[in-house]
Amino acid sequence: ICERESQEWSFGMKSDIQIAQEAEMLPIKEVAEKLGIGEDDLELYGKYKAKLSDELIERVKNQPDGKLILVTAINPTPAGEGKTTTSVGLGQAFGRLGKKAVIALREPSLGPCFGIKGGAAGGGYAQVVPMEDLNLHFTGDFHAITSANNLLAALLDNHIQQGNELGIDPRLGSKMDGVVREDHFVITVASEIMAILCLATDMHDLKRRLGRIIVAYTYDGKPVTADDLQATGAMAALLKDALKPNLIQTLEHTPAIVHGGPFANIAHGCNSVRATKTALKLADYVITEAGFGADLGAEKFFDIKCRKADLKPDAVVLVATIRALKYNGG
Repeated sequence: ICERESQEWSFGMKSDIQIAQEAEMLPIKEVAEKLGIGEDDLELYGKYKAKLSDELIERVKNQPDGKLILVTAINPTPAGEGKTTTSVGLGQAFGRLGKKAVIALREPSLGPCFGIKGGAAGGGYAQVVPMEDLNLHFTGDFHAITSANNLLAALLDNHIQQGNELGIDPRLGSKMDGVVREDHFVITVASEIMAILCLATDMHDLKRRLGRIIVAYTYDGKPVTADDLQATGAMAALLKDALKPNLIQTLEHTPAIVHGGPFANIAHGCNSVRATKTALKLADYVITEAGFGADLGAEKFFDIKCRKADLKPDAVVLVATIRALKYNGG
């Protein structure tokens, strides 16, 4: 995945990717059984990955919630401070204690994956697997979000090209924004559709949120939405499978529900509401994390995700490292 992970330390420690590739994974059907999930409620993506069905989510929604534990960190460094590693380690520890636990994490972004951080699947013997799949294409959720984003952009361009019935100002901003310039779509995790997918509770809610996306303004300064462009249904169709949470496992076969991945600097930095709420119905302990440091991701977890989804965390784990204290404190 990156050069750092392909090297062995001089005293013989295995790299993260070596440990992951040597792991003996259970078939995902066996991992699901630990949570009382049968094969009929899984949509299999090969032998070791699956999506949870809408029928399962609907069936368990009235079950009592387990305990919700948030993992966050002090101000991190460019290399990250080990929130995911700590989350996975905690999940595995609960497993060793004989507790019914599940980890609820974000899907990694390709940007950090191919950058300094390498993968975002934990580290050492506290990883989720299959590691390469998770860090790259996984079950195609991010590709679906990218397609929906690009579809909306194309429909906007086409509407203006075909006569501009809505009277969209092609400057695409307010009159104070000046002249038009070329721009480009940079990264899936920073798109509004990613944030929307991760806050949506079901397909109806997803459509409602997608329809309210403001894509432009008219010459009169009135907002133009995705609903106005009649783009909502097509976007939702592209996202129908991406809305379903993904199930994989840790190195010690603790179930891990990994779904969504908005950045915390532009959105709320947490995995999907749907994944977390489903996890709480399936296990006694749910370990989740929020992106960046406590002053960003955790604050948004409490102020946005918990308020919108009526979540009530039972405990917080704060990761603190000497490296972060040196980097941020001088």
